[in-house]
Amino acid sequence: MTVEADAGEAFTGKTRTDTAFERLAELIVEGDIAPGSVVNEAEWAERLEMSRGPVREAVRRLQGRRLVTREPYLKARVVMLSTQNLIDIFELREALEGMACRLATQRMSDAAIKEIFDHLDPGAAPSPVRFDFHVAIAHGSGNARIIEALCDDLYYLLRLYRRHSGAALGRSKEASREHWQIAKAMMARDADLAESLMRSHIGRATTNLTAQIAAAGGDNA
Repeated sequence: MTVEADAGEAFTGKTRTDTAFERLAELIVEGDIAPGSVVNEAEWAERLEMSRGPVREAVRRLQGRRLVTREPYLKARVVMLSTQNLIDIFELREALEGMACRLATQRMSDAAIKEIFDHLDPGAAPSPVRFDFHVAIAHGSGNARIIEALCDDLYYLLRLYRRHSGAALGRSKEASREHWQIAKAMMARDADLAESLMRSHIGRATTNLTAQIAAAGGDNA
């Protein structure tokens, strides 16, 4: 690694493994690395212009985040989208994000809720920083366990399923409208309604993605 890269890592606190993990996770979530494809550490290292050591450690992390699976006596593969995994994850997500929305409605400042609402304005100028509505709600809950589950342990896996859910024709715009309704309930400090709307939002996403996976014949365990 170059002196400049060493200095950069020292400044940011990131290691090469951290960088490899984040880049590979993004490639999987965005579909640039196909679901079910065999993990090829040498190929991935070449793609990232890194040595195999950091990539090997990154693959272990990806396994821990359930983005890579490894069955006994079989090669590691990128996770496949399956109906059962979807149901399990979205049932958990509905419970956690519903409660996160209730707590955020009760605990966030008026200014913080208004900032979320403003991000959802279709006429607003694009933010230079990537805004994730669901992450913002999780952090707004103030519950460390919920934040850890949604923004760390399950973050990339949830994004993977959410991306496929939002990719369906019309679902992205529909989801945006639902986000706006949730934020409006939060601004009114109606915790019951905000939680109910969040649960319904995730329930519709579950139904949508289940139908997608079934239609594509992708029900792989």
